[in-house]
Amino acid sequence: MNRRTLSFVAGGAGFAIGLRHALALRFFEDKVVAITGGSRGLGLVIAREVARHGGRLAICARDSAEVERAIAELSATGAQVMGVACDVSEEPQARAFIESTLRRFGRIDVLLNVAGIISVGPLESMGADDFYEAMEANFYGLMHTSLAILPHLRARRAGRIVNITSIGGAVAVPHLLPYSASKFAAVGFSHGLAAESARYGISVTTVMPGIMRTGSHVNALVKGQRELEGAWFSVSASSMLTSSSAKRAARKILRACALRQRVVYVGFGMKLAHLALVAAPGIVSRAIGLASRLLPEPGGAGPEAMAEPVWKFDVPAAKAGERASRENNELQP
Repeated sequence: MNRRTLSFVAGGAGFAIGLRHALALRFFEDKVVAITGGSRGLGLVIAREVARHGGRLAICARDSAEVERAIAELSATGAQVMGVACDVSEEPQARAFIESTLRRFGRIDVLLNVAGIISVGPLESMGADDFYEAMEANFYGLMHTSLAILPHLRARRAGRIVNITSIGGAVAVPHLLPYSASKFAAVGFSHGLAAESARYGISVTTVMPGIMRTGSHVNALVKGQRELEGAWFSVSASSMLTSSSAKRAARKILRACALRQRVVYVGFGMKLAHLALVAAPGIVSRAIGLASRLLPEPGGAGPEAMAEPVWKFDVPAAKAGERASRENNELQP
């Protein structure tokens, strides 16, 4: 085979792959998609994309007012959408969300587990309750909904589950230890769920994103030196150098679901960071340790204090993130 023929074959293969990816979102036409945490942030951005491609939506979140605002927005586009106030960390509520969706639409084609929380601060400021709260929201939440939907998907021998975890579930991030610990658990559960569900025709996608410009940083729970901790996290969640576009992230996640990809990384360098940890864990661990010294010193709100959002502090470098917060229903009206 000569060089010209090889170039032609390679070009054709590239075109076919590109076309497949371009058409992937058509999968969601008339599909019933349940999204936890669908009232704001990444969950709402994903819901908009599903609605734009003809999907029917069921969303849930803890705040009923947020849910109503999201329903009003999505319904205005012509989408069929239902929503309920639900804390998925509570198993009966998670099961009730799945059951109410099945009653409304008769089936569920895709479950997207997006709901979660993030706590920011040094380990010295974190108590056991911070770890319990992170586990309940970030691990048990997706576990409860996944277990609730599995009998339905097994009976149909079809369906897809997408678990939004984090690169922090593979590479521990300083000053985010409760979050990272809960995401490590979520990653392990999602990989195991994929392995054991494949025999029933169910695909499970584990999404491992870096920071995204969803605007959710305004609801991050902060301890330690609150202003300093809130400032570095807000800037990281707002800068184009350190965060990914929420819209592009949503489309990549939905394409991965449509194409039945097992694992997808979102954000520049996330896959490389994971591979580097596997290849050279000692070096990466030491590098992370050095990076942690650039973060604020311990002090301020300690383990006994309540973690609270600090978005009201004025951080000029975080303006892009604040715009995302307003666009994605993260701020109270």
